[in-house]
Amino acid sequence: MVFSSAIFLWLFLPVVFVVNLFLNNRVSNLFLLAASLFFYAWGEPLLVLVMILSIVVNWAAARGIFLHPKKKKLFLIIGIVVNLGILGYYKYAGFLVSILNRAAGRELFPVPQIALPIGISFFTFQALSFVIDVYRGEEKTCPKLVNTALYISFFPQLIAGPIVKYRDISRQIAKRKITSDKVAIGFRRFIYGLGKKVLIANVLGACADKLFGLDVTGIPGSLAWIASLLYTFQIYYDFSGYSDMAIGLGKMFGFTILENFDHPYMSGSIQEFWRRWHISLGSWFREYLYIPLGGNRKGKVRTYVNLFIVFFLTGLWHGANVSFIVWGLYHGILSIIERLGFAKFLDRHRLFGWIYTFLAANFGWVIFRMEWLRGSAIFIKRMLLPWMYTGYSVPLGRFIDSKTVVVLILAAAGCGIFQAIVPAKLRKAWKSSVPEALFLVAVLVLCLASVASNTYNPFIYFQF
Repeated sequence: MVFSSAIFLWLFLPVVFVVNLFLNNRVSNLFLLAASLFFYAWGEPLLVLVMILSIVVNWAAARGIFLHPKKKKLFLIIGIVVNLGILGYYKYAGFLVSILNRAAGRELFPVPQIALPIGISFFTFQALSFVIDVYRGEEKTCPKLVNTALYISFFPQLIAGPIVKYRDISRQIAKRKITSDKVAIGFRRFIYGLGKKVLIANVLGACADKLFGLDVTGIPGSLAWIASLLYTFQIYYDFSGYSDMAIGLGKMFGFTILENFDHPYMSGSIQEFWRRWHISLGSWFREYLYIPLGGNRKGKVRTYVNLFIVFFLTGLWHGANVSFIVWGLYHGILSIIERLGFAKFLDRHRLFGWIYTFLAANFGWVIFRMEWLRGSAIFIKRMLLPWMYTGYSVPLGRFIDSKTVVVLILAAAGCGIFQAIVPAKLRKAWKSSVPEALFLVAVLVLCLASVASNTYNPFIYFQF
């Protein structure tokens, strides 16, 4: 079930929201847990058992850590091994077998066809956060099974984040209050996110899919640029829109979920880009991997090695595909180059830094989007040398219409340019005003009409 589907908007959300208003905190936890498991089982009727297994194992490991402090390291190791084992089996087993077969030059083992549980990378990282936070003594009370289960399975951010650390929400699970202000803020945020997804990302994505579906050896440089820009804005509005909806839904149920995006395309360096893009993932890797590896405390060489490891795993986290790994290493190499001194130049030349960062991210998304590296290389070559690849027998109008052009322009402006130009006073006056309320009603109506009439409604990050 996706947030921008008719079943969620017309039935699931209204029923769950209204019923939850009449429940006390303890019963609410049980109800939201049941609703979250139903939400997941709607699309994964059998694989929901994988998440239930994860919940039980992590809760048992956390209790072992809390009740048997002398053996807490053993329980931590058990929790980490089980979590990574589940993730590795479902997400990477086929990939590893393919690599072994390719290295041997023959089929040593048949490649297993394993159905991937939706959002497994997200809920596994949350489960790891839970066990590690308990091990570190972040929690002073023994975790309850219902609270643990709700933390790992809470439907607003279950499928595609943000990744929530246990310590940031455990007290809210134990005790929270739903207020009219929170509900109003939540609805407002949810509608903005829904608009991002349905009215912008879906429009751009439908066109981007057509262009990326062309034979890459025949695509001209101009179409390659258009395709890359469409996907660059599609993935931002798709993922940030989902995060907005998740944060808004959290508010509606009394939870405060931390931000996941901060206008990343306005960054002046790749390092800054990763402080603004998928903030919860970057924060997770920094706290649970980069710092334990030594961070930047053990000399420059060790710092660069740590960054290389983190970005390698960031790419691998996104999927069992060499393209994702190369995409992660590409960002890691750029980050290391900036640390070697390039960042100082970028700080002195902010306009150049912004252009460089946007283009670097744009080229990175081509690697991310293409399913094979050679195709990415051909695609990027045509972008860098457009004068060598001109002419195409099919007119551009077949792929991009005036509506898509307008949406693309609005998407570019809404990534931070509009927010930077409009004075803070006007933005503050707009917030919670009557004009904004009317605007939100119009956005909601347009979204509902689009959902009812359009079958194109993917969520990019569901596959991770």
